[in-house]
Amino acid sequence: MTTATDRDARDKRLVVYTWIALTATTLLAWRLSPGHGDAATALGKELIAGIVVLGAVKCRLIIGNFMEIRHAPRALRIALDIWLVVLWAALFGIYLYST
Repeated sequence: MTTATDRDARDKRLVVYTWIALTATTLLAWRLSPGHGDAATALGKELIAGIVVLGAVKCRLIIGNFMEIRHAPRALRIALDIWLVVLWAALFGIYLYST
């Protein structure tokens, strides 16, 4: 049986790991963006797709871990995941349509 202090310690570790992952994805997206380092700007849509995926991952991490959705009912978590997929697919579709 897990106690409240065990759960709190696990939650604190998860927040730290999430923060590390968010920092890493931010640095990676910054590094990949044109004009920063050796990122090939000729990749175009593939590069933008990678940055959009990183943005979607960051949204999922923030909403799931910092907004405590990981403790929500399963139906809410599934609805959130579907909403995020639709949202980011629409944003990427709008980008592709406009270019």
